[in-house]
Amino acid sequence: MDTPKSGGFTPPGRPQLVKLGALFLVYFFVVLVLPRPETVKPEGWRLLGIFAATIAGLILQPLPGAALVLMAVILSALIGGLKMSEALGGYADSSVWLVVAAVLISRALISTGLARRIALLFVRTFGGSSLGICYSLGFTDAVLASIIPSNGARSGGVVLPILRSICELYGSHPGPTAQRLGAFLMVAVYQCICVSTAMFYTGQASNPIAAKMATDMGYPVTWASWFLAGIVPGLCSLLVLPLVVRAVVSPEIRTTPEAPAFAGRELAAMGGLNTAEKIVALVFLCVCAAWVTSDRTKIDITLAALVGSCSLILAGVVDWRDVAADAGLWDMFIWYGGMVRLGRALYEAGITQAFAKSVGAAFPDSGWVALFVVALLVYYYTHYGLASITAHILAMYQPFVAVLIAKGAPPGLVTMAFATYVNLAAGLTHYGTTPAPMYFGQNYVSLETWWKAGFIVSLVNIVIWSTVGFFWWRAIGVW
Repeated sequence: MDTPKSGGFTPPGRPQLVKLGALFLVYFFVVLVLPRPETVKPEGWRLLGIFAATIAGLILQPLPGAALVLMAVILSALIGGLKMSEALGGYADSSVWLVVAAVLISRALISTGLARRIALLFVRTFGGSSLGICYSLGFTDAVLASIIPSNGARSGGVVLPILRSICELYGSHPGPTAQRLGAFLMVAVYQCICVSTAMFYTGQASNPIAAKMATDMGYPVTWASWFLAGIVPGLCSLLVLPLVVRAVVSPEIRTTPEAPAFAGRELAAMGGLNTAEKIVALVFLCVCAAWVTSDRTKIDITLAALVGSCSLILAGVVDWRDVAADAGLWDMFIWYGGMVRLGRALYEAGITQAFAKSVGAAFPDSGWVALFVVALLVYYYTHYGLASITAHILAMYQPFVAVLIAKGAPPGLVTMAFATYVNLAAGLTHYGTTPAPMYFGQNYVSLETWWKAGFIVSLVNIVIWSTVGFFWWRAIGVW
């Protein structure tokens, strides 16, 4: 039997074939078994089958996500009723290019060391206690989330290395000494990261997808409007959650005078801001200012981000050859653009509206308030079964929002609630979003403790965002 050479033909293994077979079953179940509403054309129903199989593929991962999405885009033109130019339309969508531009800026923030400098400044200023360290690193992530749409890059590349260094500074390692400091910080900082993802349009990569879906359904969501909606409940959660986690995972060490000293030494070793950091800081501030004022100035936020990215390339801070070689960036571009277009195509085909109408008919006597409470809790705790915020949004966001709007719920309330709660739900488990396995994998916390803390924090987050958040949204005119 011939043995394939490296880089040659490698036939799919049995597990991969089983998973691929499951995707076909999902497609045929949707198309052949589920009853098609009269308002939806056959090609639209096939499009739903393609979409459902793609979501299943993103969960099962028989192939890389981008490859699956690209195949779905091609199938949408073959059998889903879209023209090829329409199927590829997602790659021209401004929200897709916004994420690409933001990733380029984030690359400069991290590679120049400016992001690390920001984190160390927070620790030097506020890190005199275990609680202060948590606040320092939590607020660092929140600052970076305003422009870095990868929670994995900012928390794994910037926050976690500093966090681990501080733990070891106090002799807190995985095992018997974990309770000294590390167990508390790993859980508490991770929960703060989940709040940061909910606070900003760029909190993580699929937030703009939710914003795009909301806009397509008649309620425009911009960077500025998301920032205004998320800032008050987000800050409340960031202030309260470390206290809650400290009650669940209590650290033995409460005062940490060595942490500010450590941060000071690291900052001294870095020296003053170099030219590259100054350029990145200026671009960072200018782009954020353009985003914050976009509702007044009418400057397109994608244009602002692309101008900032090109400025960094022209200044030599970002090397285009590195950008071209960044497989992760272009992998994200393929799946992101494809899923944006597929989601819009479902709406255009009337599938989302038909789903909302059928659900509304099943609950004729239920007011929107009761349905909203039940739907939001189901939506939140469904994340126990998901390892991806993106898959969660793509599968459930648009149908749930459409159902509630059809029942008379305020569009702003439901679009923002479902957009933010899915990010908060990532705190439930050790696989809820990209940073989760990074932090849990440090082996400071048992699985039981991680899940216990995640559930307790979920209750606190739901209370904060459903009281402070909803009242704040009412005050600023979201609903």
